[in-house]
Amino acid sequence: MSTNSAEERPGRIDAVEVRHPWRWVAIAVVAVLALMLVHLLATNDSFDWPFTLQVMNQNIVIRGFLVGTLFTTVCAMVIGVLGGVLLAVLRLSDNKVLSGVAWAFTWFYRAIPRYVLLSITGGIGALFATGFSIGFPFDFLLTHWFGTPDLRLLTVSQTTLFALFGSVFGGIVGLGLSEAAYMAEIARAGLLSVDEGQHEAAAALGMSKRLSMRRIVLPQAMRVIVPPTGNEVIAMLKDTSLLAAIPVQAELFFRVGQIKNQTYQVMAGNMAAVLYYLIATSILMVGQYFLERRFGRGYGGQPRRRPAAAGVSLGPGGAK
Repeated sequence: MSTNSAEERPGRIDAVEVRHPWRWVAIAVVAVLALMLVHLLATNDSFDWPFTLQVMNQNIVIRGFLVGTLFTTVCAMVIGVLGGVLLAVLRLSDNKVLSGVAWAFTWFYRAIPRYVLLSITGGIGALFATGFSIGFPFDFLLTHWFGTPDLRLLTVSQTTLFALFGSVFGGIVGLGLSEAAYMAEIARAGLLSVDEGQHEAAAALGMSKRLSMRRIVLPQAMRVIVPPTGNEVIAMLKDTSLLAAIPVQAELFFRVGQIKNQTYQVMAGNMAAVLYYLIATSILMVGQYFLERRFGRGYGGQPRRRPAAAGVSLGPGGAK
C-alpha cells in the first residue's frame, strides 16, 4: 500500500523564474530622471542654497513657522478632533433634531473651500456694526416693546472683532471648524466599523453605554480613525498657508513672501518654505507610523509570507 503511494506522488517541478525585463527598464528610466533632478538642484543658480539657509534663519520666518504653522495646526486640530467626535456622536444619535443639525454643519463646512471660509472669518466683524453682545436673546425687541432695561451682559466692539478674527485666533477658529466637519465623517466611519455584537456583548456584561464606548468601542474604532486623522494633521499643516486670506502676517509663507519681494530671490525663498514643510511633515509621518502600529496590534498588519508549493524549492537562484 505504501509502495503504491510513493509511486503516485508527483515528482520534482523544474520551475523557471519569471523574467521582468521592463522592470529593469523602468528602474533605469527612474534612475536617469533622479540624476537629472539632482543635477538641476545642484547646478541651477536660481536655487541659491546659501541664501535659502539665510532665509530659514531669519527670526520672522522662524516665528512664522512656530506660530502661524505649528501652533495653528495644533490648536485647529484640537478643535477639529473634539468637534468631529461630538458631531459624529450627534449624527449617530436617535434624536433627529441633533442628527440633522450635525448633518447641516458637516454639509456646510465640507461644501465651502477653506480659503473662502477664512476670508469670511477674517471679515466677520462686518456683520456686527454695533458690536457682538452676549445676553438675553432678542433683548432689543423687549426694550422696544416693553421698555425693559438693557439685558446685555457683555458687548465686544466691532473694532475688537476685526482685530481678533484678523489674527491667528481667526485662523484657528476657521480651520478648526472646517476640520471638525471632516473629522466628523472619519469618526463616524470608525464607530460604524465596530461590529454591533461588541455593543451587545458589553451590554450583556452590564456595562453602561458610556463605559462600553470608552472601553470597548473606541479602542477598536481607533484602528480605523488614526490613519486618516494622521493625513488630516499633515493636510492641516500645509493648509496654514491659507491664512493669507485673513491675512495673518505671523505665518511662514507670508514671511517668506515678504523676503522674496524684497530680494527678488523667488526660488530660494520658496525652497526655504519647502524645507520647513518637509521637515515638519516628515516628523508627523513618523509619529503617524507609530500610532498606527500601536492601535493596529492584533489585526495582522504584517504581510504573510507565501508558503512554497509542495515539490517546489525556492533558492537563491529562484524557483527550481
